[in-house]
Amino acid sequence: MTDRRSSRADNRTKTIMRAALDLALEVGYAKLSIEAVATRAGVGKHTVYRRWPSRGLLFLDAVLSLSTEGLNHPHTGDVVADLRETMAKAVDLLGQPPWGPLYQALIGEAQHDPEVAAALNRRFIEPQTADTLARLKAAKEQGELAPDFDLDLAFDMLSGPLYYRLLITQQPITHDYIDRVLHAAFAGMSPRPHAR
Repeated sequence: MTDRRSSRADNRTKTIMRAALDLALEVGYAKLSIEAVATRAGVGKHTVYRRWPSRGLLFLDAVLSLSTEGLNHPHTGDVVADLRETMAKAVDLLGQPPWGPLYQALIGEAQHDPEVAAALNRRFIEPQTADTLARLKAAKEQGELAPDFDLDLAFDMLSGPLYYRLLITQQPITHDYIDRVLHAAFAGMSPRPHAR
């Protein structure tokens, strides 16, 4: 009996999150309301509020329920190739619906809602950052990067241009652009020959 009730609650949760995503894509996050989500999901608004205390936290869970498979860095021994592969997958994911517009709206909401910002950082941004830093650290230990290079700065240099285009200029982020970012960053990160 408990398993059936738990399964029904899980299905209801998924239905509510799917309704939130569908509505956000149709009308935009700014016009998304708990009442509209409840109606679309076929539940009472109190059912939604029992699970999520705010529209922003519902939207966060809904967006993060979408698949992000393949965003972990491979370790082939070529850090530039590994970063290029993961960055290309990320921009392909963000360059099209549903992820692109939904993630932009989620970042926008995080600017106004500290709870959403903290949860987004903890559940998505920090794990992605940790994975990239682990790949850069391994490259540094293998001599692919200058031993004195600041890995946190390296991460900022690699991710900053992508977020700038995604959120500020909304210019396309192409694979060619990723190559240019990597080339510019790694020209400064590569080990330098010792002066004689």
